[in-house]
Amino acid sequence: MLVHKWRKVCRLAKVTDWNLLETARQMLAMTSQGQSVRFHLDDNFQVNFRERLLIIDSKLEAQDVEGLKFLCRDWISHKKLEKSNSASDIFDHLLAEELLSEEDPFFLAELLYILKQKSLLQYLCQSREQVESLLPTRRRVSLFRNLLYELSEGICSENLKDMVFLMRELIPKTQMTSLSFLAYLEKQALIGEDNLVLLEDLCRKVVPNLMRKIEKYKKEKASQVVAPSVDKETESLRQGEEEVFSHSDVKQFFGALPETTVYRMDRKHRGHCVIVNNHSFTSLSDRRGTHRDAECLERVFQWLGFSVHIYHNVTKGHLDEVLKEYKSHPGHADGDCFVFCVLTHGKFGAVYSSDEALIPIREIMSHFTAKQCPGLAHKPKLFFIQACQGEEIQPSVSIEADAVNSEHAPPPPSLQASVPIEADFLLGLATVPGYVSFRHVDEGSWYIQSLYNNLKNLVPRHEDILSILTAVNNDVSQQANKNGTKRQMPQPAYTLRKKLVFPVPQKNL
Repeated sequence: MLVHKWRKVCRLAKVTDWNLLETARQMLAMTSQGQSVRFHLDDNFQVNFRERLLIIDSKLEAQDVEGLKFLCRDWISHKKLEKSNSASDIFDHLLAEELLSEEDPFFLAELLYILKQKSLLQYLCQSREQVESLLPTRRRVSLFRNLLYELSEGICSENLKDMVFLMRELIPKTQMTSLSFLAYLEKQALIGEDNLVLLEDLCRKVVPNLMRKIEKYKKEKASQVVAPSVDKETESLRQGEEEVFSHSDVKQFFGALPETTVYRMDRKHRGHCVIVNNHSFTSLSDRRGTHRDAECLERVFQWLGFSVHIYHNVTKGHLDEVLKEYKSHPGHADGDCFVFCVLTHGKFGAVYSSDEALIPIREIMSHFTAKQCPGLAHKPKLFFIQACQGEEIQPSVSIEADAVNSEHAPPPPSLQASVPIEADFLLGLATVPGYVSFRHVDEGSWYIQSLYNNLKNLVPRHEDILSILTAVNNDVSQQANKNGTKRQMPQPAYTLRKKLVFPVPQKNL
């Protein structure tokens, strides 16, 4: 056992000072015999931070490692966690992601505290009292994940067997621990921080005393402010990217809002933004000015922290591939939100692909329901459509309409009919059904340019998305005064359950 630990010292310590490594070897021998180790061994030597992590590793059992992997699911990719066989593997990931350092070891201290390994806090120069005092403001493990871990501790093997029996039709026939069982339910979107029905039903039937923990979680969640994780300055950035958001700004406006009123915006990254930009068609007119819209959308959503992906002149087959890709994209699990923009010709609740297939808007949105896309369950899904929804109006010199002529057009459908009957969707159409939307051949469309400008101006004022879209409505309607008889009124439809407030980027757009 000591030989194995010694090899890990050589890997973790990353030093060439063999006297240092020999001291670490002696420390391991001491800890294996139950002796305590002081960090300052003499006047000229201080124990290396990685060696202290190795000592912690040596004192954790297999179930503790499983607990660490579970508690880190919101911060380390599932693929990396699956390949982690020891606590030191997880420590390596935490160090690489800058979630752990000698200067700031609090995240690991929090994890050890939850694992009830409070005696190991000494190796991080922390105490139980210090951790408890800092948890309200520095907590990184969400209340929901903490709840699941606490529930797993109260589910014995017989309880687990009964729960699996009740869920047999939905649970694979593999060996499971209580933690892996709860993790599977979460992965399949059967339970979530705002979806406790199944969890409550299982506990009520099998382990009724655990209901107290669930009730406690509900009360804490209702009173918690959305600020526990904001002190991680790169919380919404992918690794290696330049910092965009000031954590103090995020904390300032999120700290004033109850968690129950706003969507969570503190995961590892903001999410993905897909832009379908159709300029050229088989026989329909080119959509001059659309590239200006695409560039503005790319700029503003990158500014807001999204990973932006643009697809030009998309055929029906290509669109099907894009929808399939993002329906099952693994990045949704660690994201806050999803945005899908379509810039094209259209009519009556549908949009045209570049090969002129007419695709219902509802069909596009249906790929991202909780059933089809579990990774986006309970997260806001925003769709912005720049396309006419009715007959074309004769354009003036520099104004065109994103419409297709139709002499026998059906009556316009309800806008709400395009939105899936499910929570957390927002559909923003450039115009109400039955009418045209206008696009300047050089400056871009009225709707997208207004959306760009109002996001840029109102996000820093902490306005929610519906307030921003109301400003867009007013802005676009005012364009009529500048363009004579031209009229356009956008209209959002939504099933959002909370306010959607984007964190304020640190840099100006």
